Amino acid sequence: MDKIFKIGNREFVLDQDKAEAAFADKKVINGRKSMCFNLLPLKFQWAYDLYRTMKANHWEPEDIQMQKDVEQWRSNEITQNERWIIMMGIGYFSAAEGIVGDNIQHVVRELVTAPELKLVLGRHAHEENIHADSLLYMISSLGINPHECEAMFEQIPTIVKKNEFVTRISNNMRRELDLTKLENKQLLAKNIFMFGQCMEGTQFYGLFGMILSLYRQNKFPGIGQMFRYTLRDESNHIEVFRNLFMDLVEENREIWTAEFKEELRQTMAEAVQLEKDFIRDCLPVNAVGLAVDEFVTYIDFIADRRLEGVGLAPLNPGVKNPLPWLAEMMDIKKEQNFFEGRVTEYQKASALNVAADDDL
Repeated sequence: MDKIFKIGNREFVLDQDKAEAAFADKKVINGRKSMCFNLLPLKFQWAYDLYRTMKANHWEPEDIQMQKDVEQWRSNEITQNERWIIMMGIGYFSAAEGIVGDNIQHVVRELVTAPELKLVLGRHAHEENIHADSLLYMISSLGINPHECEAMFEQIPTIVKKNEFVTRISNNMRRELDLTKLENKQLLAKNIFMFGQCMEGTQFYGLFGMILSLYRQNKFPGIGQMFRYTLRDESNHIEVFRNLFMDLVEENREIWTAEFKEELRQTMAEAVQLEKDFIRDCLPVNAVGLAVDEFVTYIDFIADRRLEGVGLAPLNPGVKNPLPWLAEMMDIKKEQNFFEGRVTEYQKASALNVAADDDL
């Protein structure tokens, strides 16, 4: 039923059918395109809920004290292996966060059509900027030569291979795409799966664990705290891309073929192998209380969690978490299976709480 507003001698008629049609045409892709960016009425409630959660978790690198880290970095109490882990962490993440943010802004956000999806993706990209800024803060605080970080990112083979793995699909999508075609819908779904579940959801976690292990030993407390905040953000990013992937599949069930499912599983298998090679570079020997085999198995465990979270079969059924202490450090809420429904409950985290999987 239309609604009529009378203001003075003028009447304004709101067409109910048009309003309902506009709402029905809100979609992940191929929906109503408008420059008005009208969020209401919300169709993807999870996106707005996550946006508010992410906004409530805002932090700035400069809020974290680095004095103890600087003292340790300049002292003889830090081993060469521990310095190498920090260098690898800074060297990799200083540009990897930018790769994620760039893909969000110039690929995914450009292709989705519902405004609330664009809203949460904009926040996602903003947080990647904060993470990149935090790495610069670490580098300047410790007095590390920035050219060394650039050299690590561009010259260490395992870092180069990890970056080529994710950038090749991102670069392949920077062109005009007809998203009514099956192959292009699958290409977008693969991009979202790769960046959300393979890169941020799996390949980031080896170094997260190593640096948090040092933090647990009272080493580099400032860097450890920034990585805890980053990890809390990443858990929300994984959830953004997981929900986005799920809704894309629900809207376009034709893409969810047996062949495509296996392609995604093999994509994760490639991501896992690249990460294991990288971990062996970070930990060339068992040292500083860290065992290479445990971190390698941990990546298998995380990867299977990500696969099962989007309704795919695990690569290593029954694998157990070899690093149970990470549960205390990460404290992320448990994810639901793809076919059990979406996660709809989010807690407003305080600045000291880290979102992490409860059984990592």
